[in-house]
Amino acid sequence: MARRLADGLWQFDLGLVTPLATNVFLADESALDGPGDDVTLVDTGLPVNYPTLASELDDAGYEAGDIDRVLLTHYDLDHVGGLRGLGSFDAPVYIGERDAALARGEWDPPWFHHKGAFHRLVRPFFDLSDVDLRPVADGDAVGAFAAHHTPGHNPGHTVFVHEGFDAAFLGDLVWEERGGYTTPFWLDSYDMRELRESVRRFAAATPDFERGLVAHGDPLLVDGSDRLRELADGLR
Repeated sequence: MARRLADGLWQFDLGLVTPLATNVFLADESALDGPGDDVTLVDTGLPVNYPTLASELDDAGYEAGDIDRVLLTHYDLDHVGGLRGLGSFDAPVYIGERDAALARGEWDPPWFHHKGAFHRLVRPFFDLSDVDLRPVADGDAVGAFAAHHTPGHNPGHTVFVHEGFDAAFLGDLVWEERGGYTTPFWLDSYDMRELRESVRRFAAATPDFERGLVAHGDPLLVDGSDRLRELADGLR
């Protein structure tokens, strides 16, 4: 069931079983005191989810045609696969530059890399050639969202921060664990050293935020940036 985190901010908990569950978020700016009224979906889940992305949208009172843009934190099956379930959806889809190149086949990760090999195997089945894919760079603004390049888990991994919602959409930069954060494990990441550096850099540079919205685990609704800095301080 869709969970309302705040006015205009929703969490959709999608997945087949708990280890594969992915949080998808919807941000409706019409609920804020400001000029914007865009509806943004952050990540999309697996190609097959239960509950489905469509049913979660319906539960929150939305449909695919209401979405003005999609932000993808990175190109992984459990983040991009749900695009196919949006049916007539034709809004722009934003993703970090390096992962856009990966998705389009403009960059091939090495076969000898564990995650690179996986991406090259699944990419023909989950390419994004039929969507309006728009690369974003570090520091870009996508509407009211600020893009922060945070490589490591993926070369183009991007965190999106929305000050109006007091939220950072963290993707797989970190996962939630026991009310705090932890880093993803090495088998699911390209470069753990780069990932740890991204955590430290983002934690030091980003403005304070209350809501740390992770793709895996429970979103932190208070003290999100404080918990991230605690993790960063302990990384080696």
